Amino acid sequence: MRYISTRGAAPALDFRDVTLAGLAADGGLYVPETWPSFSRDEIAALAGLSYVDTAVAVMTPFVGDSLTPDELKALCTAAYGRFAHAAVTPLVQLDHDQWLLELFHGPTLAFKDVALQLLGLLFEKFLSGSDKHVTIVGATSGDTGSAAIDAVAGRAGIDIFMLHPEGRVSDVQRRQMTTVGAPNVHNIAIRGDFDQAQALVKAMFNDPAFAGRFNLSAVNSINWARLMAQVVYYFYAAVRLGAPGRAVAFSVPTGNFGDVFAGYVAAKMGLPVAKLVVATNVNDILHRALSSGDYSTGTVVPTPTPSMDIQVSSNFERLLFDLGGRDGAALAAQMHGFERARAMQLSNAQREGAAGLFASERVDVDDMALAMRWASEHAGQVIDPHSAIGLCAARRQADHVPMVTLATAHPAKFRDAVERATGVRPALPARVGDLFEREERYVTLDATFAAVSDYIAGLATPRG
Repeated sequence: MRYISTRGAAPALDFRDVTLAGLAADGGLYVPETWPSFSRDEIAALAGLSYVDTAVAVMTPFVGDSLTPDELKALCTAAYGRFAHAAVTPLVQLDHDQWLLELFHGPTLAFKDVALQLLGLLFEKFLSGSDKHVTIVGATSGDTGSAAIDAVAGRAGIDIFMLHPEGRVSDVQRRQMTTVGAPNVHNIAIRGDFDQAQALVKAMFNDPAFAGRFNLSAVNSINWARLMAQVVYYFYAAVRLGAPGRAVAFSVPTGNFGDVFAGYVAAKMGLPVAKLVVATNVNDILHRALSSGDYSTGTVVPTPTPSMDIQVSSNFERLLFDLGGRDGAALAAQMHGFERARAMQLSNAQREGAAGLFASERVDVDDMALAMRWASEHAGQVIDPHSAIGLCAARRQADHVPMVTLATAHPAKFRDAVERATGVRPALPARVGDLFEREERYVTLDATFAAVSDYIAGLATPRG
């Protein structure tokens, strides 16, 4: 398996090198040269498998010669052995055709753990036996940071610098990052929003003077290995609901488009996905793009769903590349135009390609709260605000097939919003119960390239 850049000008890499690289050298994102394909019988054979065995089956085509099947299984066993539920991503039934896929049973209580627990082990595996040192630079709207930090804290050969927007993540989200005392963990609060944080990360990767000094790598969903790991739970859930004998729909609360793009990959591999519902909050660039072709930024509006308070969705580029005939030069021109103007129109091919599989919904704060209340009163489930955005969209899009809402975070990560909507204040699980007694450690910087890159350069380990 080889990986190519969405912008067509970077060298093709194998799975090991694409994992360590993160962003492509031409500013694009890596995707497989071809999509692996599973037959109906191969999908049926996943029935009854454990999550680990499902993961090995689904991911084996993507890793190529970089890992043996035994090595991949050992990594998956270690990664998912830290989850609090034996099913890793269990399904919960809400009514006759609505389901929740609980993705928050990992160590930091968010869906990011499913991919990042594995990614941390992949970094360690691929760096072992070498003197190479990796500097991870990432941006988080809330959950990626804590999951990535947990996955690599204390690991040899890795430093991590995580940017988060000051005051725009929940207190639980912030403390899960800033109370980790490992010496290789560095937290940076920037005076700005997530889009600015994400833009700074991309700028550092794309700056030859800075990137040339360090072995930079990524844990954001620009890293292909993260998306690969997320494809697994689409197969795991769909098979339990009757695939390949019947199609299953998914509703995905979406900010950066990584989680829902993993569903698109599953569909390209042959999983019978009836529909992928892209559920946005009022920061609705993806809803506008999919419903009218208008991919233009606005001002980020802070909401009770901070992980979705995004106007530039990095992974959307992967979809546009695939739907646009995989023309790297054309996609590069389209994205450069967007980066200059902060606006673009999707091509006819991109719009028509998306229309066959994707639907989208914009959910405001009132409808989010109503969905939380419905889940509590009618199904006995306390859900977080992001999952509620997904559930509201799922109920609007119900269409006589099983509809699975991805429940992306534990409700205790957003206690105030949950309590306002339902009257229930969810407790933190015992494994993080002392979170508010731990000491925090982070710096606050202006959202400028000079401020952030100078700080990182002063602490990071240069190339050998």
